[in-house]
Amino acid sequence: MDTYAIAVVGRDRPGIIADVTGALAGHRGNVEDSSMSLLRGTFAWTLIVSFEDVDQGELESTLEPLRRPDLALTVHPLAGIDDHSTRPMTSLQLTVHGSDHPGIVSAVTRVIADHQGNVTDLSTKLVGGLFVVVAEFDLPDEVELEAFGEHLLAVAQDVGVVAHISPADSDLL
Repeated sequence: MDTYAIAVVGRDRPGIIADVTGALAGHRGNVEDSSMSLLRGTFAWTLIVSFEDVDQGELESTLEPLRRPDLALTVHPLAGIDDHSTRPMTSLQLTVHGSDHPGIVSAVTRVIADHQGNVTDLSTKLVGGLFVVVAEFDLPDEVELEAFGEHLLAVAQDVGVVAHISPADSDLL
C-alpha cells in the first residue's frame, strides 16, 4: 500500500474537489483523511490518500493537468509513518481571543510544544480587529495540568489575549 499526503492550494472555484478526487479515483485512490478550508477566498486542502500500486511519478503525472498558475498541487510520500502513538495523552481544546497582532499563535503553541504537547487541529479567524484561535491538542498524561494551565494563561496575558482550556469533545464517528 502506498500512502501520500497531497496538498491543494489556490484560488477557489467550483469543481476543485471533484477534479482532484476524480483523478485520484482513476488510480483507485482511497481518501483516508482530509481537511479543507476557504481562507479569504483561497482554497486550502490536505488529503491522506492510499493506493494499491501507484508511484509518485504516476501520481504527479495524473495531477499535472489540474495544476494552474492559481492552483498548486504537491505530493508527499508517507512511507514508514506511524500515526498511532502508544503514549497516554489527554485531549484538550484551547480557545484564544484578543486584539490582533503578530505572535499570538506562536506564543500559545510554543507553550504546548514546550510541554511535549501536539496540536492536532488548529483554526484561526480574524474578524475586524478581533483574532480568534481554536486549537485541539494532546498533552502527555504525565504533564501536570494545573501547572501547564498556569503557564499557558501567563503567556496569553503577556501577549495580550484571553485563553481558555477545556477538555476536547471526543469525535462521534
